[in-house]
Amino acid sequence: MSTAPARLIPSDLGPVPTLDPLATGGIGGQPRGLTTLFLTEMWERFSFYGMRALLVLFMTLGIAEGGLGFTDKRAAAIYGTYTMSGYLLSILGGYIADNFIGARRAVLWGGSIIALGHFSMALHSQSTFFAGLALVALGTGLLKPNISTMVGGLYSATDARRDAGFSIFYMGINIGAVAASIICGFLAQHAAFRGFLGSLGLDPHQSWHWAFGAAGVGMTLGLITYVRRRATLSHVGHPPAAHQPRPWGILALVALGSLALVGVMIAADYYRAIVYGLFVLQIALILFFAFRPTLESRRIAAILVLFVAAQVFWSIFEQAGSSMTLFADRLTNNRILGWEFPSTFWQSVNSAWVILLAPCFAWLWIKLGSRQPSSPAKFALGLLFVALSFVWMVPAARLTVEGRVSPLWLLGLYFLQTAGEMLISPVGLSTMTKLAPARLTGLVMGIWFMAAALGNKLAGVLAGDFKSDSAAELVTFFWHQAIGVGLCTLALFALVPWVKRLMGGVR
Repeated sequence: MSTAPARLIPSDLGPVPTLDPLATGGIGGQPRGLTTLFLTEMWERFSFYGMRALLVLFMTLGIAEGGLGFTDKRAAAIYGTYTMSGYLLSILGGYIADNFIGARRAVLWGGSIIALGHFSMALHSQSTFFAGLALVALGTGLLKPNISTMVGGLYSATDARRDAGFSIFYMGINIGAVAASIICGFLAQHAAFRGFLGSLGLDPHQSWHWAFGAAGVGMTLGLITYVRRRATLSHVGHPPAAHQPRPWGILALVALGSLALVGVMIAADYYRAIVYGLFVLQIALILFFAFRPTLESRRIAAILVLFVAAQVFWSIFEQAGSSMTLFADRLTNNRILGWEFPSTFWQSVNSAWVILLAPCFAWLWIKLGSRQPSSPAKFALGLLFVALSFVWMVPAARLTVEGRVSPLWLLGLYFLQTAGEMLISPVGLSTMTKLAPARLTGLVMGIWFMAAALGNKLAGVLAGDFKSDSAAELVTFFWHQAIGVGLCTLALFALVPWVKRLMGGVR
């Protein structure tokens, strides 16, 4: 096999040989680079989910107990803004990679900034807590879209392994998430670790900051893995050619626009009006691109339809870190066979379901081949599952009037949401890389993550209506959102044939 000249990943890491981008030898016959990205993203998600399991509980915990003493509504709004910011800044991160530094270097820099953010939160100070949140959001914006772009770059446009590869990549994310929720949750909440801190003469109430530090250790391990296995990625994620002019002016506009949108979204009191306006704008853009003559424009319209569907999905799903965390902590009997476990452990359940279901979905798509549902049909099914998950919680909400409910309710909720997630998230990542114009792949991935950004912020706002002290209000909370998503599901099912035509042969 012939080889091309050595490339650099970034220059300070030294030359590495170029490998065949379609070579097997990785997980399940996939390209070898998938294993590298699988492990890197696994540790990055360890850091993210480790912190996600803690944030709302830490913010609502009393100051005397080591928390910040915020109200539920304020904590949910901050959580929504934080998770939104990481995804929203993916547009900026994708643009920087496309036009300046390349995806490989963006992942390295992003991971380094994330680690600094987690270590900042390990310090006992409200200012370092918020500084850490900002750093993690900035780093996520660089890392998240570009690592997904590199996964897509491992495959040719017609490679049948593509969707299965993204499902395997997604399983790696959730292996890190399972470990994070258990390890970081144990460090933050468990009496055994607090007793250990006390035996060392340290304040047991600072256990939360040890858990934040553990998340930083996870990201550091991810960076070490990424650098050590860089040879497997020598053929993807290149920076633009040295002679190509750098669009500094457009970069400034993208940066200002991203930061301005983050600033607008922080105004949670006005978010409902803002989101309605954004939905109108999105529909207008869909119609604008759908009726233009070029195939590229029609595919952008299809991207925007899936963008809207994903936004609705995440607005329910991402309440796992806010309203569902509070439901688990205050209203669920956290005992299995007499063993009591910290409420943060619930953050691992969704990821455990992914680990169980991802191989099943990967096998199913390969088995069905050309007979599998189209991407928009999969999205509609994903919305159906997430709507059913909140319908499932209505009886549980009614039972809270009698006391803490069985953990089976949350197990069922996360099963339904995970089934929906497997129909939207890995499929969406794969579809975006197929529909995106080659020169705009990083930017389109950033736009894809913007759907998650807006959905996360809406999730934080919706979670502000959660009432743990009123069963009747809790029933209303679940019903209203289930009905809203159900109506969106019906609309998307009706639009599936039209969206397939817009995609121009891409499934």
